[in-house]
Amino acid sequence: MNFIADRINRIKPSMTVGINIKAKAMKEEGKDVIVLAAGEPDFNTPKNIRDAANKAMEEGKTKYVPGKGTPELQKAIQKKFKKDNNIDYSLDEIICGVGGKHIIYNAMMATINSGDEVIIAAPYWVSYPDIVLLAEGKPIIVECPENQNFKIKPEQLEKCITPRTKWLMLNSPSNPTGAVYSKKELKDLAKVLINHPNVLIMCDDIYEKIIYDEIDFHTLASVEPALKNRCLTLNGVSKSYCMTGWRLGYCGASKEIIAAMNKIQSQSTTSTSSITMAASVEAISGPQDFIFDHNKKFMKRRDLVVSKLNDIDGITCSKPDGAFYVYPNCKGILGKITPNGKKISSDEDFMTYLLEDQGVAGVHGSAFGLSPYFRLSYATSYEILEEACNRILNACRKLK
Repeated sequence: MNFIADRINRIKPSMTVGINIKAKAMKEEGKDVIVLAAGEPDFNTPKNIRDAANKAMEEGKTKYVPGKGTPELQKAIQKKFKKDNNIDYSLDEIICGVGGKHIIYNAMMATINSGDEVIIAAPYWVSYPDIVLLAEGKPIIVECPENQNFKIKPEQLEKCITPRTKWLMLNSPSNPTGAVYSKKELKDLAKVLINHPNVLIMCDDIYEKIIYDEIDFHTLASVEPALKNRCLTLNGVSKSYCMTGWRLGYCGASKEIIAAMNKIQSQSTTSTSSITMAASVEAISGPQDFIFDHNKKFMKRRDLVVSKLNDIDGITCSKPDGAFYVYPNCKGILGKITPNGKKISSDEDFMTYLLEDQGVAGVHGSAFGLSPYFRLSYATSYEILEEACNRILNACRKLK
């Protein structure tokens, strides 16, 4: 007898999580592995945020809290949206969840009916299509090649909107490419969306503050206020504040959507930790200058990795504008033979070879919906990245 629900067969485990677990297990076995598969800053959570958590515990703030967020946290988020994004959200238009992924899951479960379509630009964050499938929706994948900077064009968007379209997912800065949508690019997309009132827009801004080269960040609800009630503006503390393990994501959206998400959350997780909420108030409201210092280090690491990868025969790597990933093209590697006589036929083959031959763990591009590429995170030290790039060079030199 099969006890497992059919919906489970529609999805696959998170590829980035799986590769990260495998690489860490290899390290625990004593193997020399450099793990560049995880989207996690190597900096510790800043001290003022840790202190806020300790203070909350000492003050006994260890009881149940509202699932949508404590009043202090909701007000901090409200002020953040106004200050950083010029978006006015009322408190009943804001909700917190157990990380950004939880926000996306709740939003999809709250809004998608069976067969509803969700437009997803590829390359995409690995969980988008699977969350849609869990909600019985239909992912509509739109390939956005490198020659358009991995970003969806208005004509592509227009072409794939149908009466069944429920959502468009936008991620800027992007995981896995680091691409950032300009104000003009968002305005051009908004012109299409204005004419399709059936389409909601998920604006995943989780990497908002990790941006380089004096590029300005913009989000759709601020660029086109007429779309505000159809936008879900997603953010969180994990990346910018180095709080991946604290598990807090949040969003602003219409009262109707927030109420539906809150209903789902009330029957599942209820809330994230009370201590996480207290720490997040300090993160969002407290000093922000450390983010600039972190970004200077990220930019130095980015430039190292881009330069070294572009020096390798068969690999080309564009320079990302934000986040902390590179998404190099490995087309020139395909068809080559490893020292063990295996043919590299795909980006997944190449990543397997790098892990087995040199102990470098990255994620193949097919996991993100666009090949032949691979993703490496440069959210680790300069020295480790230099060693990783040297290992990739050595691995490529051994191919025939």
